[in-house]
Amino acid sequence: MFVLGNFFAALAAVLNMLLSIYMWIIIIRALISWVNPDPYNPIVQFLHSATDPVLYRVRRWLPVSFGGIDFSPIIVIAAIYFLQIFLVGNLQDLAYRLR
Repeated sequence: MFVLGNFFAALAAVLNMLLSIYMWIIIIRALISWVNPDPYNPIVQFLHSATDPVLYRVRRWLPVSFGGIDFSPIIVIAAIYFLQIFLVGNLQDLAYRLR
């Protein structure tokens, strides 16, 4: 059972890292939206292509734009934080119980 425990521990670590990276991508996208970035810049294109599908779904379900301020990145960051605490935490607990 220790192999399965190690697998879940590794899965939790990788998931935590991926969620953290995606959270930083959303933060950078939100910060870049405050200036007028060049839309043909490859970094800006990557940020938009990586975050638009998730942010679009949040904007479609919850119209959270008040006074021209878009709150969808805050909602997505809160969801990522919830997943890091709930999902990664449960995977880590499961891994330690299986060891």
